[in-house]
Amino acid sequence: MIKIATRKYLGKQNVYDIGVERDHNFAIKNGLIASNCFNKSHSTAYGYVTYQTAYLKANYPLEYMAALLTANSGDTDKVQRYITNCTNMGISIDPPDINRSGVDFTPIAGKILFGFSAVRNVGQNAIVCILEARSETGEFKSLADFCDRVDLRAVNRRTLESLIYCGAFDKIERNRQQLINDLELVYDWAQSRAKDRASGQGNLLDLLGDGFSSTQNKRANNAFETVPKSQPVMDLPPQKKLQMEKELLGFYVSDHPLKSLRQIAPLLTPINLSQLGEQKEEIRLCAVVMLNNVKKVVTKKGDQMAILQIEDLTTQTEAVVFPKTYERISSLLQVDTRLIIWGKVDRRDEQTQFILEDAEPVETVQMVMVELNPQQANNIDYLHRLKTILQEQSGDKEKAKMPVIGIIQTENSRKLVRLGWQFCVQDSRITVQALQNASFTAHIKSLTSS
Repeated sequence: MIKIATRKYLGKQNVYDIGVERDHNFAIKNGLIASNCFNKSHSTAYGYVTYQTAYLKANYPLEYMAALLTANSGDTDKVQRYITNCTNMGISIDPPDINRSGVDFTPIAGKILFGFSAVRNVGQNAIVCILEARSETGEFKSLADFCDRVDLRAVNRRTLESLIYCGAFDKIERNRQQLINDLELVYDWAQSRAKDRASGQGNLLDLLGDGFSSTQNKRANNAFETVPKSQPVMDLPPQKKLQMEKELLGFYVSDHPLKSLRQIAPLLTPINLSQLGEQKEEIRLCAVVMLNNVKKVVTKKGDQMAILQIEDLTTQTEAVVFPKTYERISSLLQVDTRLIIWGKVDRRDEQTQFILEDAEPVETVQMVMVELNPQQANNIDYLHRLKTILQEQSGDKEKAKMPVIGIIQTENSRKLVRLGWQFCVQDSRITVQALQNASFTAHIKSLTSS
């Protein structure tokens, strides 16, 4: 590798492209030029672009973030990070809408709307067909209206299923399962009408529409009276809806399985996954996550382990489960489940990973709640008794996972305080009984009911 040997100020000079043999600011031995030095114009250009993007983000945040999401739509990690940034900026992200969405992420009415190009199984020809039909004859009023107006050779069944499952038809009909059940019948009906029109036959009600109806809406209603429908059914469970959204959009958009835990989770996990790289390797960490994928691996010794894809409300990352831990918790590692995980940061091979040492489903986590008034919270003897009981209940530190939350109640406020990890206990029920026997006000509360 060649290093710069000398550097001297030449006054105000013209700056040339990197690689020229003469008249350059940087010279090395034997009259050669430092080929991988950046010239001043390059630095100036970067500075100017930085100023422009900062200006746009500060003055046009909605438009800027929509453009940023569109430009990085192929990078799942970046898009999720930008969606989190939008949430922190107070910008909502709406799922695709069959009557409003365009090709890309679009700023509309103070929100950013998902574009059709971000939906899996929706190709460019299908998007053009949908937008042309909407532009020519207005909004779609129903699934039948949609199928009747678009070219079903471009918008096939798989495309329609994807649009329904990701929520694009929710403004027309919120029951996604009903739409899926109707789709088989409606699609065949629309294909039959398209064939009739292509052969010049048409539908009798369509041909008589002008004579018997005074408005376009009435003519449309006549045409759709013959649309077959399936029996009414219950909608998909919320968790299933979110699972399908994640599969088709790459993200949870209309909601997130961890959002209901947003208020209580910081008491258990003072950091989020996006801050993982800042943590020290020897510190035991805890996170509330969604488990997105489990990749099983067999070691050279023949033992099973796993590499997990996990996410919280801020980002996605990898977690490694080594054989001894995997043997103990493998039954809990089910995709699309909410987990509390414990472990440490590992930075081998210049990559930050979460080494998972223990896990538990969110639904089974029970917290110990201890109620204190301001006088008790400031009484050293009272707090010492509390500390002694909790230390007795912690037992084996590796097995003590149940968090203890202090509730400081005043006349006008209620403050929740997480006690340190050294005060986690093994058995919440036994701990509460011990606290109550010592005249403390304590009870158990599950994480999902908070």
